[in-house]
Amino acid sequence: MTEKTKELNNWLGEKLCKKVVAALNNNRFKAEYCANAEEAKKRALEIAAGATTVGFGGSRTITDLEIAEALTSNGATILNHGNPELSPEEKMALMKQQQTCSVFFSSANAITLDGVIVNIDGVGNRVSAMIFGPEKVIIVAGRNKLVNGDICDAIKRVKDFACAPNTFRLGKKTPCAETGICVNCNSPERICNVTTILEKCPRLTDIYVLVVNEDMGF
Repeated sequence: MTEKTKELNNWLGEKLCKKVVAALNNNRFKAEYCANAEEAKKRALEIAAGATTVGFGGSRTITDLEIAEALTSNGATILNHGNPELSPEEKMALMKQQQTCSVFFSSANAITLDGVIVNIDGVGNRVSAMIFGPEKVIIVAGRNKLVNGDICDAIKRVKDFACAPNTFRLGKKTPCAETGICVNCNSPERICNVTTILEKCPRLTDIYVLVVNEDMGF
């Protein structure tokens, strides 16, 4: 990709990201524009400053930002159920603790240009914590998560671009983990079980949304 192409992509990305930020703020979320991942990480850590317990929703975006490592060095207790060394009982205990942590980090599977956040979960622990319980929720979403369409288009974006990579990442035995294509399966290991649509920010939850002019996660 040439520098000119990058410049044009960034120009368009900035326009779309700022449009989404304005729409999210109109929907009572606390949304901000970040020009790149480095800026998003810096801002996320500022918002999370002073947190004693920090939960994570299994986000590739947040993992790539190395948020947990930064907060660990600041003395926060990290509640990360994705640690492969955990027993099923320990994993369940951490997922429950995440529901009332100081700060909960996640990404979004899709955000429409009019500021609606759409997520799809297998268990529901991530979307549950995003809606109610933690003192603060911080969502970091790259420009690749933005959808110029309605809620149905957002759900299609999640099924087409997020579910299969997540299933493969988690080692699930589903058709999409083999083919990369969603077939609306009935597999016991299916991760598309719970769909949440945040049209407005829930009244008792502070949700910060950092919209980043870079492709992040999937």
